[in-house]
Amino acid sequence: MARNYSSRKRVLVTGGAGFLGSHLIDRLLDQGHEVLCVDNLFTGTKRNVEHLHNHPRFEFMRHDVCFPLF
Repeated sequence: MARNYSSRKRVLVTGGAGFLGSHLIDRLLDQGHEVLCVDNLFTGTKRNVEHLHNHPRFEFMRHDVCFPLF
């Protein structure tokens, strides 16, 4: 858990539904950070992050980062 509020970060993890990304997200959340996971699910799977579905500091966005959001 992060020691205090000022050490907590808002972190963007691209490819977060993959093997490495999902483990990184677990670690970041354990440390108290807020995480936005962006993944197009081309090689990753939503199953890797489904246990975080209701986590208050986790957000998942299915999107390919090669294309703009707007």
